[in-house]
Amino acid sequence: MDQAQQVAQEQDDEPRRVLFQAVLKNLRIIFRSTQTYSRWVEKESGVSSAQLWMLWELYNEPGLTVSRLANVLSIHQSTSSNMLDKLQQRGLIYRDRNGSDQRVVRLFLTDSGAALLAKAPRPAQGALADVLLRLPDNALADLDSGLVQLVAALKVKDTEAGMIPITEAE
Repeated sequence: MDQAQQVAQEQDDEPRRVLFQAVLKNLRIIFRSTQTYSRWVEKESGVSSAQLWMLWELYNEPGLTVSRLANVLSIHQSTSSNMLDKLQQRGLIYRDRNGSDQRVVRLFLTDSGAALLAKAPRPAQGALADVLLRLPDNALADLDSGLVQLVAALKVKDTEAGMIPITEAE
């Protein structure tokens, strides 16, 4: 390839390079803003942003089961149980088996949990989840499609990592 062809090729690649840089910068912005928001929530409320989201869901739907709460938050039931243990130890929630089926555990906020939630930062479900919930359906579908391709290209072995809140990952 002579010098003129090389210059022409570089010019053809320029829009892709600009797009690549824009996507990379936007991903960095998302990661950093999510981390910053999570640290701020924990500083302000004393609970992680994922725990705050749990409290919010229990406020909105008292009596949720552990499995339903895990489903709402898109996390493993075991992860949900571990997070709930921490909230219960702090006196923010309680578990109740007061139904016809004693195997079913219902979850409720305590007065302390409700008080913490009343003073906690908003949106309680987290800034990223809040924005994703408000995106138009077509934008959310396009984003999902692109992210599915990105995850596949990364050859991620731990796909279960998507079921653990970032603030709870070790």
